[in-house]
Amino acid sequence: MTTITDIGTLINHNSEIHGGCPIIAGTGVTVRRIAICYKQGYSAEEIADQISPLTLAQVYAALAYYHANRDQIDADIAVEADEAERLEKLHKTQKLS
Repeated sequence: MTTITDIGTLINHNSEIHGGCPIIAGTGVTVRRIAICYKQGYSAEEIADQISPLTLAQVYAALAYYHANRDQIDADIAVEADEAERLEKLHKTQKLS
């Protein structure tokens, strides 16, 4: 007998993991991470292969969540990139001092 998976159960939020941002249920993998890989041109299959032990269904659920909430996820990605840039500049400044 085939098991049916409710795709709504594949993505959740946990305030104790990554500040409550959407993650693939049962993992610490954020939807944001999947979206970044996708935006870099990776296919869902390649993402599933690279981020073990994700299934293809989990990756597609994350991509569906991303497309349904694109503005918010893209804003989160931008904030994370800005913070990384700020920390990199701070690190370089401290090394030179």
